[in-house]
Amino acid sequence: MKNSNKPLHVKLAALQFLQHLVWGSWFVTGGSYMSEVLGFTGREVGMVYGSTAIAASFSPFFIGTIADKYFSSEKVLMLLHFIGGCLLLTLPYLDTYILFYPVMLLYLLTYLPTFSLAHGLCFYHLEDTKKDFPVIRVWGTVAWIGIGFIISFAQIETSSAMFQIAGVSAWVTCIFCYFLPSTPPQMNRDSSWWQALKGPKMKALRKDRSLLVLLICVGLICIPSAYYYSFVNLFLLEFGAVYPTAKMSLGQMTEIVIMLLLPFMLARWRLKYIIWIGLLVWGIRYGLFALGQATSTEFWIWIGLLLHGIAYVCSTLTSQIYLDTRVPPELRNTAQGFFTLLTQGSGVLIGSLIAGNMVQYFAYANGEHDWINIWMFPFIFGVGVAILFWLTFKSKRHS
Repeated sequence: MKNSNKPLHVKLAALQFLQHLVWGSWFVTGGSYMSEVLGFTGREVGMVYGSTAIAASFSPFFIGTIADKYFSSEKVLMLLHFIGGCLLLTLPYLDTYILFYPVMLLYLLTYLPTFSLAHGLCFYHLEDTKKDFPVIRVWGTVAWIGIGFIISFAQIETSSAMFQIAGVSAWVTCIFCYFLPSTPPQMNRDSSWWQALKGPKMKALRKDRSLLVLLICVGLICIPSAYYYSFVNLFLLEFGAVYPTAKMSLGQMTEIVIMLLLPFMLARWRLKYIIWIGLLVWGIRYGLFALGQATSTEFWIWIGLLLHGIAYVCSTLTSQIYLDTRVPPELRNTAQGFFTLLTQGSGVLIGSLIAGNMVQYFAYANGEHDWINIWMFPFIFGVGVAILFWLTFKSKRHS
């Protein structure tokens, strides 16, 4: 049963805050720590970040189907965050790739399903998803900005302390989940999950060509997006930017603004226009990074960082909200798990592997990199995906 009272909204906002506090504590700066402290090669850093995609390829979808049929979402979240906290607190003691990689993979197997479960939990309790969810989700971005500034000004971007912060945050999130509203499974235990997937509503979705185009393009854009999370922090360090992690939070600041504007945009603009802008910006920002490096002008890099909010909200978050309005309620967690697979699965794996090999290939003898050539591929690819979407997505009047 849905509820729209203010205390409930506060709890859902706090859940988003804690979820992203855990993730933001290490995800952006982890690549710099692995490169600068542990001495991992560009290919090894790419492989570690690529493990995100391996975990996303089955863990969120599998856990989502279990939550839809057998267990309350908040109880599953508690278990996953407890295990995740234990694994995060183990990582500072691992200094070789052969030990670090499998523990990180195990952690991601527990953490990535929490994204889709938390979103599904919010969608279950909100009356108006398009209006209310962006206002709640924005607190996850606030957490990301806050932890980014803390890590940057404390100068622990290349310190294992980031994993300790993330681990403790995960345990705090575990405790908090106990106080979340009950979100029981929506599918009858006696019913068949496979039959639900074969039902008339899902059959109609599978025949929706525009929805298929949307999902394909959102999946493809994750190839260039993998460059951002894996190597932009290292790029800023080599460029000589002061407080690079704090400056990366500029993208989250614009994310807050665009997220709060999203209900207005969804009510007045076609879905095609909103998502196309997001896809196009994913590519353009890498062109700005290359321009900044070529001209030794930090201004263009700042603009590229600011565009992150537009790229993420207009493409990924908008698509996620739209998907929830289309799938049957009993498959909500399954659908969100599938979306996590799509956005953090194969596309991110391919992107991380390409990025890792390119960073290694364009490395100079002194350990720095030819970033202009590195940024060319995600720039061209991202713009190409936006063009593909514009030409193939046939939207109706209100989409």
